[in-house]
Amino acid sequence: MNCVVCGNPLLCSRAVFYCTCGAFVQCLLLEKHVLQAHQPTFETGIVNLSDEFIANESEEVEEAPSKQVTSPTEGELKGE
Repeated sequence: MNCVVCGNPLLCSRAVFYCTCGAFVQCLLLEKHVLQAHQPTFETGIVNLSDEFIANESEEVEEAPSKQVTSPTEGELKGE
């Protein structure tokens, strides 16, 4: 069985997380799996001394897809 994030085999000596979606993920990669597969929305706000979360009005933050950075090709470096 392989990790759904990195594709490496799940070894008995490593901690593995079973997600509610049915995926087996290495614990070190759980956050990455949740952000990629489940794409949660985030709210900004404050927590008061009574442990109540108060969200900022109309400021819903969504995780933007990250851009993949590639290295320039040899032709691009020479200006061709």
